[in-house]
Amino acid sequence: QLQASGGGVVQAGGSLRLSCAASTSPFSTYVLGWFRQAPGKEREFVAAIKRSGGSTYYADSVKGRFTMSRDNAKSTAYLQMNSLKPEDTAVYFCAADRSLILSNYATGNAYSYWGQGTLVTVSS
Repeated sequence: QLQASGGGVVQAGGSLRLSCAASTSPFSTYVLGWFRQAPGKEREFVAAIKRSGGSTYYADSVKGRFTMSRDNAKSTAYLQMNSLKPEDTAVYFCAADRSLILSNYATGNAYSYWGQGTLVTVSS
């Protein structure tokens, strides 16, 4: 129900935009999140966005560099990633949940639906 895309290989300092297309309906009723998992590491929260798109939340490690947005009319969420660093290398997953309490936005287990992941590789 969630399809992530847009990953690739980019040099440090470069940019990528990830997309997450959803078939969940109605899309506007879902809180959306991005998580990532680097090789040998646990999955970590990256960003989340409220149902209306009015508020976004970011991990400290990406704050000021990444921007999450959503287009409810297109049932798609985006993660614009700028000033990429080698430590941003990971598989990025989008997640969605309809009944998520906003205080749990950074908790992966609070999301019911997950995409398949898209690999982002940042070379130094």
